[in-house]
Amino acid sequence: MAVAERTRNTSTIVGAVLIGLVVLAAVVSFFWTPHDPEKVNAAVRLIGPTGDYVFGTDKFGRDVASQIMVGARTTLYVGVVAVGIAAVIGTPLGILAGMSRRWVGEFVMRVNDLVLAFPALLLAIMFGAVYGASTLTAMVAIGIATIPSFARIARSGTLQVMSTEYVLAARSAGRSRWNIAVRHVAPNISGMLIVQASVSFAIAVLAEAALSFLGFGTRPPTPSWGRMLQESQELLTVQPRLALVPGIAIAVAVLGFNLLGDGLRDRFDPRLAGTR
Repeated sequence: MAVAERTRNTSTIVGAVLIGLVVLAAVVSFFWTPHDPEKVNAAVRLIGPTGDYVFGTDKFGRDVASQIMVGARTTLYVGVVAVGIAAVIGTPLGILAGMSRRWVGEFVMRVNDLVLAFPALLLAIMFGAVYGASTLTAMVAIGIATIPSFARIARSGTLQVMSTEYVLAARSAGRSRWNIAVRHVAPNISGMLIVQASVSFAIAVLAEAALSFLGFGTRPPTPSWGRMLQESQELLTVQPRLALVPGIAIAVAVLGFNLLGDGLRDRFDPRLAGTR
């Protein structure tokens, strides 16, 4: 049991540290970067790591370290907004499906399944064709594609809470559905939603990188980890660091949120209470 507890704590701490590094880079980039991440300087193009350029420069002479820092800001921005959209829309829908009559719940979940059939990439391509590729397009597409996950989690948790004795007592006392949802359901499923948010954030980081790689995400000259990977393709054999640096940044962010999600899941999951 002690070993299991230490493992859960280690997972949470390591995840929090990795996320903290990404957040730190994003916050610092608002006030300082080693160089202008958007400045093109042909005189220093494709130089290796030096004291002045920690990660070297790309094929346009831009500082890779500065791009990574500003790219972290873009990644977190997309993740926060996308997960926020999914949580704000998906959670109420899931609670509604779990508390309403059976046919209402079935209708909501079937619509949810329909949305689930459209992945973020496909939605981003559709939105990009109509509104143009941009960071906003990527955020909305990722957010909509993630709504079903929150709706399913919220509905599952709501059904569990609604079968408890204290909710049955509240219903017998004449409490309204709104009152039960606010006072009993929402607080008891909040842990599950926090875990889902952490996992969804990792998915959003990958989705944003993929969309930018394909040209449907953040537009130049704004730095993006995914576009840095795309621009490094033609120099992969001679300058592998140009792909390695943003690739590691993406891996660190995704690993951090996944580890944090695993730790939070183990902490909030009542089925694991006996192992603590």
